[in-house]
Amino acid sequence: MANPTSLDIEAFIDRTRFSPFQWLLLLLCFLVIFMDGYDMAAIAYVAPSLLDEWGLQKADLGPAMSAALFGLAFGSLLSGPLADRIGRKPAVIFSVLLFGAFSLATAWSSSVGSLTVLRLVTGLGLGAAMPNAITLLSEYCPSKRRTMIVSAMLCGFPLGAAAGGLLAGYLIPALGWRSVLVVGGVVPILLCGLLPWVLPESVRYMVLKGYPNASIRAILRRVKSEGMEQIEHFVIAEKIADGHSAIRAILTAPHRTITALLWLSCFMSMLVFYMIVSWMPLLLKEAGLAVQQFSHISALFPLGGGVGSILIGWVMDRREPNKVLAFTYLLAGLLAYGVGLAVGNVSQTLILGSLVFFMGVASGGGQSALASLAASYYPTSCRATGVGSMYGVGRFGAISGVLAGAELLRYQFPATTIFNLLLIPAWLVCLALLLKYYSERRREPLLTRAQDKY
Repeated sequence: MANPTSLDIEAFIDRTRFSPFQWLLLLLCFLVIFMDGYDMAAIAYVAPSLLDEWGLQKADLGPAMSAALFGLAFGSLLSGPLADRIGRKPAVIFSVLLFGAFSLATAWSSSVGSLTVLRLVTGLGLGAAMPNAITLLSEYCPSKRRTMIVSAMLCGFPLGAAAGGLLAGYLIPALGWRSVLVVGGVVPILLCGLLPWVLPESVRYMVLKGYPNASIRAILRRVKSEGMEQIEHFVIAEKIADGHSAIRAILTAPHRTITALLWLSCFMSMLVFYMIVSWMPLLLKEAGLAVQQFSHISALFPLGGGVGSILIGWVMDRREPNKVLAFTYLLAGLLAYGVGLAVGNVSQTLILGSLVFFMGVASGGGQSALASLAASYYPTSCRATGVGSMYGVGRFGAISGVLAGAELLRYQFPATTIFNLLLIPAWLVCLALLLKYYSERRREPLLTRAQDKY
């Protein structure tokens, strides 16, 4: 019989209607991810003006363009253990302040060297913000709606990147390229003035770390005001790794196999995504499309990613999520192969554009869904580390995608071949997710027998 004075936090969130407080949290995390996307893409929008003002060649900007990607990788890897130690809320606020302050500083760069260093540090903040926002929001989501809600938040990234492009079109002619970076610095800093007052700490984290019951009760009243007065004990019904650090927990039994499969999935997923984002416009141009054609068709890929984030999240909340996502990447590989075939006949722009859009649905939407899949798997004690490490490894996949695309172009591989080759990493993600599903299925009877002993 359940103790009426004890409350299981996960069960409480699952059975309680999604409250205005949780909608506010979703909005705040969305704004963090929106500015993350804006500042990540900002350098691409100011690059042409930099070339003109500083008298540079395209290759000269290579280090500055790639510096943020390395910062993203290390920011993701380092921020997870930090958030599991000091809390999700301070980790999110610090990461937003870091990328905001250094984006603002980047506006006064005077050389490629200073630009590269400042973009590297900006990348550390950008890389830390996303996994910690995912972790914080997921710990307030009911399990049956978690994937769709987290995916909705992650739509902020492509929307922020797109908004940066639209704003740059107005700001650069009127105020110069530095104004784009000033906006990317000032808005996050202003947001940091708001977050300490309205952003909550994860209530699961508070229970895990033994926060006072009064503090936990105050937050839960914002989710549901009634019935909190008689609660004396707050618990989280999940296994805690006794005495283990969060890093050790994700790398040892029972999590190590799933961790490796999630790392492989994210690495290959980002390799596909960033190779397409980085090189598609050039590939379509070299295939014979006019500027307006290849620009519009390339824009369909991130647009599809935004649609896919919501659609795939909705389906995953209603079906077995590993199988849904595995099927998504099976389709992503086939669509990439189809795009390769369609590039060979560029007169059929409607078919090509449709394939690119649906490839964005599968690849971009799948990338967002991976985040909620990882957040749903790891327990509270190591969730931020698990999600952050997956993103950190994935960022190296992004770097590999950019570099692999450059090498394939250097050896003059045709666009058809490059798109066709993307079927391989997409299907590796599919395989890894199926292995994750069957690994978890095999482990369930073992956990049940272990619990029955006690």
